[in-house]
Amino acid sequence: MDSTDYEGFDIDRSTAQGWAEFQTRLSEVISVIDDSGDLVIGTETESTDDGGPFVSFSAPARDMIRSQAASNGVLGDDFQLGPGALALMEKAGWNPPSAEESANFWVELPQEQSDQLAELAVVALRDVYGVPHPVFLSPDQLSEVLTPKADDPTDPPPFDDEDVTAVLPGSREHLDAMVEEELTELFGHAPIRDEEGDIAIRVGSTMIFLRTSVDGREIVIFAAIVHEIEGGRSRAAEVLNDLNCEARWVKFQLIRDRVFATLSVIAQPFVPAHLTQALQIMSDTADGIDDHLADKLRGRTTFEDGGDAETDD
Repeated sequence: MDSTDYEGFDIDRSTAQGWAEFQTRLSEVISVIDDSGDLVIGTETESTDDGGPFVSFSAPARDMIRSQAASNGVLGDDFQLGPGALALMEKAGWNPPSAEESANFWVELPQEQSDQLAELAVVALRDVYGVPHPVFLSPDQLSEVLTPKADDPTDPPPFDDEDVTAVLPGSREHLDAMVEEELTELFGHAPIRDEEGDIAIRVGSTMIFLRTSVDGREIVIFAAIVHEIEGGRSRAAEVLNDLNCEARWVKFQLIRDRVFATLSVIAQPFVPAHLTQALQIMSDTADGIDDHLADKLRGRTTFEDGGDAETDD
């Protein structure tokens, strides 16, 4: 896909691929868990102490893994699961809560079945608790699974010599490698890519995406901030034209019934500090304008439900 071909961008496909990548990473982490510590995966927006959803992993015996997922007994009022969600947990393979075993859903399997344990976790987090994308998760440790090393993953550190050193990429692959290295340092984990090479980045209640151009001369950061607009294309074009007159770096585009915000970073040469600043600018824009613009154009934001748990079938 060309760097400017946003019309063909499918956020559902990208999200599905993001979950597949997360499941693979989680399986690898489960395969090396031991009795030195548990792993708890919650969400960025809700604390497990306040009744937010979670999935946990521990090693009660050598080569055995016990996983638990929050039940209605520990979930807050806003996350209570309806009959459909409860049935889905058991259908997927989770054992129901019981006085004898656990107040939560639970399963205990040999560690060699880490793939199955990771799959059960994804069913709970994505399909039952309604987490929209793995970048919204927050493991309490083992940061290589996902979690950023700071509260705001796009808050740039003070620039040092390496940040402002220009490097001329020899190819798109070389540029991709430098971008991935910079994002890994920034987030504390390797970024999640979909099959087209787009990188998803969590920004508050929404997401932005990053891709490099085929010729390796450009890094494009973009976000689909409003979907299914109903206010008419002429009205939308007028609103976006006003925004483009006011915006300094970000450009707004109307493609069919979606509004994209885009920002281009010159990559010949590649300067890490330029990428970090561009991510901050796009983050502030996407998270700050999506709700307002959706109301104005009578559309919806990417995750308008905020990732709440499923309450019924």
